[in-house]
Amino acid sequence: MPAFAEREAIQEEAFKLPALPTTTIGSFPQTKEVRAKRLAFRKGELSQEEYDAFLAETIDEWIKWQEEVGFDVLVHGEFERNDMVEYFGQNLSGYLFSKNGWVQSYGMRGVKPPIIWGDVTRLNPITVKWSSYAQSRTDKPVKGMLTGPVTILNWSFPREDISIKDSTLQIALAIKDEVLDLEAAGVKIIQIDEAALREKLPLRRSDWYEDYLDWAIPAFRLVHSTVAPDTQIHTHMCYSEFTDIIPAIDNLDADVISFEASRSNLEILDELKAKNFQTEVGPGVYDIHSPRVPNEGEIDHTIEAILAKVPSKKVWINPDCGLKTRGIPETKESLIRLVEAAKAAREKL
Repeated sequence: MPAFAEREAIQEEAFKLPALPTTTIGSFPQTKEVRAKRLAFRKGELSQEEYDAFLAETIDEWIKWQEEVGFDVLVHGEFERNDMVEYFGQNLSGYLFSKNGWVQSYGMRGVKPPIIWGDVTRLNPITVKWSSYAQSRTDKPVKGMLTGPVTILNWSFPREDISIKDSTLQIALAIKDEVLDLEAAGVKIIQIDEAALREKLPLRRSDWYEDYLDWAIPAFRLVHSTVAPDTQIHTHMCYSEFTDIIPAIDNLDADVISFEASRSNLEILDELKAKNFQTEVGPGVYDIHSPRVPNEGEIDHTIEAILAKVPSKKVWINPDCGLKTRGIPETKESLIRLVEAAKAAREKL
C-alpha cells in the first residue's frame, strides 16, 4: 500500500470533496418502529421480503434527507443492526450468544456480548447488501460501516485456550474479507470502528506496547492492508481518552480518524499537534450523548477551535459518536446546524 501522503493525494483527486467535508459516524436513530420490525422478523412474523422492503424504504428516506441537507459523505444508517459487536458475532462462525446475558454499556443501555467458542471465520458477506444498496441510491459516496477486530474481541467473552492476540487476528482476517467485498461492490469509503481500542491496555505503561499495542495495531492494519489506494479507510474511537497513545493511533495507517472529543473540550487536539499527527481527523463537534441540540453558533465556535490547532485540509466535520440512541427531531436539527456551520467555515477559508 502506498504511504499516507501519496494515498491522500490520490483520494483528493478521486473524491473531490470540499474543504471540511461533512459526514456522520454511521448509525441513525433506531426508533420503536425499527426495533419492532426487527423483532417481528426474528420471531417469523415478518417475511424476509417484507423486512427487506422496510429497510430499503428507511434507507431511501435517510439517503434523500442527507442529500437535501448537504452532507458530503453519506451513511446508510445501520437500521438492520442491533449492536455494533453482536451483529458481527451473529454473522461469524465461532460465536454463540446468551439469551439474557445483558451487560450495562452506559446509562440505561445494555448489550449482550457474544461468546467466542471456536475459530472465527466469515462464511458469507455481512454488510455488503445494504451498504451497496445505499450507494446505488446516490451519486455521493456512502461509507461502508464495519466494527474493527480489536473492538469485536474486547467486547466479546474470549476463548481461554488460545491467546486474545490469536483470536483478534482470526477476526481481523474475517473483517478483511468483508472490506475487500465492499470495495469490489463499489463502496470506496469504508469505516472500521475501533471504539474499544484502549480498553485492554495493561495497567503498567511499560507493558502497553509489548503486551498489547504491538499486536493490536497490526491487527487493524491487516484488515485494510490490501485495499486500493483510492479506497479511503476511516476509523472511529470513543468511550476512552486517547491522548496518551496518539503515536499508536497514527500508526493504524487509516486515512481518516474521528474521535469522541466534545466532552473533553477538544483536549486531544493539543496532543495531535504536539505529536505531528499525520492522519486526517474528525474531532466530534457536538456531544450526542444528550438530547440537547447545540445552540446557534456553538458548532461554529467548535470548528474555529479545531482549525486553530489542525490544518483545514486535515479536518472533517462530524458528530462525536453514532446517533442510534437519539430521537429523530433532535438528530435532524443538530445535523442541519452541523452542515450549516461547516459551510460557513468553508466560506471563511
